[in-house]
Amino acid sequence: MPARATTSIRDLKRQQTRERLLAAAIVEFRRAGLAAAEISTIVAAAGVAHGTFFFHFPTKEHVLIELEKREETRMAAELRKVFAQPHDLRTVLLETVRVVEKLEVRLGERLFKDFLALHFSTSRGPSEEWAEHPMIVAVVEEIEQARQAGETNGLTDSLHHGVFFLLGLYALLITVPGDPTVRGPVLNQFVATTLHAMTAA
Repeated sequence: MPARATTSIRDLKRQQTRERLLAAAIVEFRRAGLAAAEISTIVAAAGVAHGTFFFHFPTKEHVLIELEKREETRMAAELRKVFAQPHDLRTVLLETVRVVEKLEVRLGERLFKDFLALHFSTSRGPSEEWAEHPMIVAVVEEIEQARQAGETNGLTDSLHHGVFFLLGLYALLITVPGDPTVRGPVLNQFVATTLHAMTAA
């Protein structure tokens, strides 16, 4: 068998193993949360040796980072479909809230909070580029378009508005109970306050 074909098969098997580990880890994180999740449970479910986990993911947090990349890409694509239609700045904020809240249904409450908490992790370097986060890019682009169209007051740049909005949203979703009668008014007020900060003269 040619060396290139052998390498391709090896790479494919490695990727398949990584996907099994990721899927098993997500199940375990949903059950126990990141901190209490057992790597032994993950590797047993994936059918691999214990050390194989660390070959693919140096820490459990790296599993969340991989999940973050995939989910942010998916959510940003969903937002862009909405933003392809006529909309205003308020719609941008409300749709962002809606898409992130939908993620809680997909991941479950425990994993969802661990996922959002990743954005506040001290282990992530300050040099990390915002452009590496599709959600930030999608929101900032829309705010910048609104600024150029004269919808904002221009007092703060679009990047800071976008990052502050997303971080504030994530913090609220981590700390405010999921009961819609409690969370709904808080998020509505948050959107209204953010919009006012962007548009008030």
